[in-house]
Amino acid sequence: MNFEMNENQKMIVQMVRDFAEKEIRPDFMEWDESQEFPVHVFKKLGELGLMGVFIPEEYGGSGFGYDEYITVVSEIAKVCGSIGLSVAAHNSLCTGHIYYHGSEEQKRKYLPKLASAEFIGAWGLTETGTGSDAGGMNTTAVLEGNEWVLNGSKNFITHGASGDVAVVIARTGEKGDSKGMSAFIIEKGTPGFSSGKKENKMGMRASETCELIFDNCRIPAENLIGEQGTGFQQSMQILDGGRISIGALALGIAKGAFEAAVKYSKEREQFGKPISQFQAISFKLADMATQIEAAELLLYQAAYLKNNKKNLTKESAIAKYYASEVAVRVADDAVQIFGGYGYTKDFPVEKFYRDAKLCTIGEGTSEIQKLVISRELLK
Repeated sequence: MNFEMNENQKMIVQMVRDFAEKEIRPDFMEWDESQEFPVHVFKKLGELGLMGVFIPEEYGGSGFGYDEYITVVSEIAKVCGSIGLSVAAHNSLCTGHIYYHGSEEQKRKYLPKLASAEFIGAWGLTETGTGSDAGGMNTTAVLEGNEWVLNGSKNFITHGASGDVAVVIARTGEKGDSKGMSAFIIEKGTPGFSSGKKENKMGMRASETCELIFDNCRIPAENLIGEQGTGFQQSMQILDGGRISIGALALGIAKGAFEAAVKYSKEREQFGKPISQFQAISFKLADMATQIEAAELLLYQAAYLKNNKKNLTKESAIAKYYASEVAVRVADDAVQIFGGYGYTKDFPVEKFYRDAKLCTIGEGTSEIQKLVISRELLK
């Protein structure tokens, strides 16, 4: 593996850092407090080509690989995890699902609008009571003539209210049958399709999370993605890439918390010297740096496999599991280094601390990652 940043990554780092300082840092705490989803920021990110990072240029995307994608998400998350999460969900879930599994007609219809952020994308798999047990979903899709009729609901959906188009997995067969689920594209404004409760979250508060509701929602038969009954298999493949997304998000949060802690430790004095000179602090920083670098290497290993169209189920699960747990530990240590100030909103580490926890839950809990890893090991 080449551990040097490629030219695209170097360019992206500077572009994203400049954008984040100008467009995100001044207002991210205000968005966090009010739970505002700043749509205008994503429109600007679309203009920069960051809402269709790995979508080929022929469909309006930037045509980059997963190395560049990790760079985009992690650099944004170093400033604000909420914005990083929404960028990740838009790219890898909704947009990625249509790109990897949609028909040519579906790709040409939706990808240019998603890659430019003319459309904000949502993706619906999770339901109340069926978080990790996707096969137990209750939302159904029944074919009536040349239309599918959907009934049910999805929860914990990123961009559930503001999304312009959603990819939704619904049951078209028996409950519990992995071949009894199918994927559909549903546009905002479709009769019977609406958003419900908006979640009041501990962290990631500027990334909108809502319920989706389907009440005799009728969509054209051609909105089925791929073959009927392949929705679960499609979703598992999408989640392989999605784990890289959440791993990159966790990496960025960890880096942001670490950099804030290093800076503070050099400035804060106790007993006549900076606290960074005390072994208790310097060793903590050493542990944080080591874990961050290990997480980054695991992520780029998974990215290499994704770029080369190789199986990455185990490697993406390992990367996501480790990076997300590292983000929580590093953010925790950062708060500790800041002491009492780390517990206040005057400094950024309390937000990193709140945001980090979602990474161990979203797109498969740490426990589910262990299940995936162990199953792959014991095949």
